[in-house]
Amino acid sequence: MRKSITLLLFFGALAALVSFTGKSPEGRQKSVLATIVVDAGHGGPARGAKGLFSYEADVALAISLKLGQRIQEVFPDTRVVYTRTSDTVFGVNVDARTANRMRAELANEVKGDLFLSIHCNATPQKAGGWYAKRTIGYKTKTITVGKGAKKRKKTVKVPITENYWVKNERHGTETYIWAADRSGVKSTYINPDESAEFSEDSTSSGSAPHLDMNSPEAKIRAQLYEKKYFGKSLMLANMVEEEFAKGGRASGGVKQRNWEQIWVLQATGMPSILVETGFITNEEEEKYLNSEEGQAEVVESIITALKKYKETLEGTNTKVENGGQKSDSLPPSNQ
Repeated sequence: MRKSITLLLFFGALAALVSFTGKSPEGRQKSVLATIVVDAGHGGPARGAKGLFSYEADVALAISLKLGQRIQEVFPDTRVVYTRTSDTVFGVNVDARTANRMRAELANEVKGDLFLSIHCNATPQKAGGWYAKRTIGYKTKTITVGKGAKKRKKTVKVPITENYWVKNERHGTETYIWAADRSGVKSTYINPDESAEFSEDSTSSGSAPHLDMNSPEAKIRAQLYEKKYFGKSLMLANMVEEEFAKGGRASGGVKQRNWEQIWVLQATGMPSILVETGFITNEEEEKYLNSEEGQAEVVESIITALKKYKETLEGTNTKVENGGQKSDSLPPSNQ
């Protein structure tokens, strides 16, 4: 019963979000970025990483709202759909795993052309820094060893230690994409019958022939789209990191991941990237990410990358297919 109520609330919120966040694509020419889904990571009971004075969920929401507003200003024909515009995810109190599935379902339901997920990074160590102990020298000490007749005195060296402050210095940006690995997991969430990009391969009428989703043809087409989405995701991710670096940020580059936990990359049937805007566990970077100036700079870097991405898609498809620069190697799959 509770699950049914949650689903009803979810689809009600979905309808409200779609109607609230942009124009209907009907009646206008299809754009390569007709619909962009902006996802503020975490939310609700999932607060995300904790800094010295803020949580990832709040920072991600602030940046996402600014990003959505700038997208609508720079790309007036683009519809922006938010996965959340407040602390709660779709107005329901669900666990993080369920919320991420709902995010992906929303993105697929509105047939997004692009999925942008905003997050903050963190280290396992304490935010700001921590005290550690180190040896600074030795002193001699006389101790008694042995028992009875064998009892005697012995001089030993004893370490002299001190506590010292270790600053949490890890900082910089990273952008994640779903790996184009052997599993082909993402293709299972791509419906070639409804793909926002199907018109590129469709007949002159602009409508796609109906496909049986269990047919070999449908599965092959979905796998082709997965590769295509990987190329576009990689291209945009590289562009985002390049803009961060141009703005003076330390860029950690693009990371390919195929962990099931990154559901918003795995289960979205479209190009998708997850942007780690900085380390909230770094004192200076946390202040930067919470500042109006810092958030504006993060947004403008992404906007500039989106402009280049859109221009590339509207020009030749050469860069789209090869994805641009290389990213890091794949970790072992745990699926």
